[in-house]
Amino acid sequence: MSVIGKIVTLLRGSARELGDSIVDANGARIYEQEVLDARNAIVKAKGELAGVMAKEMQSAREMERVRAEIERLEKLAIEALDKEKADLAEEVAAKIAEQEAELEAQTQSHANYALQVGRLKDLIKTSEARIREHEREVQIAKTTESVYKATQAISENIGSSGSKLVSARESLERIKKRHEDLADRMTAAETLDKEFGTKALEAKLAEAGIGEDSHRKEKVMERIRARREATAEVKA
Repeated sequence: MSVIGKIVTLLRGSARELGDSIVDANGARIYEQEVLDARNAIVKAKGELAGVMAKEMQSAREMERVRAEIERLEKLAIEALDKEKADLAEEVAAKIAEQEAELEAQTQSHANYALQVGRLKDLIKTSEARIREHEREVQIAKTTESVYKATQAISENIGSSGSKLVSARESLERIKKRHEDLADRMTAAETLDKEFGTKALEAKLAEAGIGEDSHRKEKVMERIRARREATAEVKA
C-alpha cells in the first residue's frame, strides 16, 4: 500500500472513531430526538388517517344518495308501466342500471376506505405503544447518565487534594458553628433578661400580687360568673 493510501486509511479510521465518540457522548440526546421524530410522524399519520376517514364518510353519503335515486327511478318506471309507457319505462330502467353500477363502484370504494382506516388505526396504536416504551427508556437513560456524571464528579472531587467538595464541607461546618454560637448568645441574653431585666421585675411583682397581671385571672372569673348569672335571669 502506498503512503497516500495509508494516510487515507488513517483519516477514515480517525473519522470513524471521532463519529463514534460523538454518538456515544450524545447517545441519550440522539435517542430522544429520534423518539421525538417518531412522535411527529405519528401526528402526521393521524392527519392522513383523518383524510381517509373523511373520504369514507363521503363515499357512504354518496351511496345513500345513489340508493335514493334508484328508489325514485324505480317508482317512475312503475308509474310509466301503469300508464302503458313501456318505452319510457325502458329508458328509466337503463338509467337505473347506470345508477346501480355507480352504487357498486361506491360500495367498493367505501369498503376499501374502511379497510385502510382499520389498518391505519391498528398501525398508529401499535406505533404509539412502542413510542411510549421508547420514551420511558429515554428517561431512564437520561437519569442513569445524570447519576453517572454526578457520581464521577463526586469521585473526582473527593479524590483530588483541596477539592471543591472538601472546601464546601468546611464552609458548611463553619456556618453551623456560627449558627450555634448565635443561638447560644440569644439563649444567654434571654437568661440574663429573666434574671436582671424587665421580665425579671415583672415576674417578681406578679408573684407578690402586685400589678395588673396579678389579679387578671380573678377578674376574668368574675366576668364569666356575672355573664352566667345574667343568662340565668333572662331564661327565668
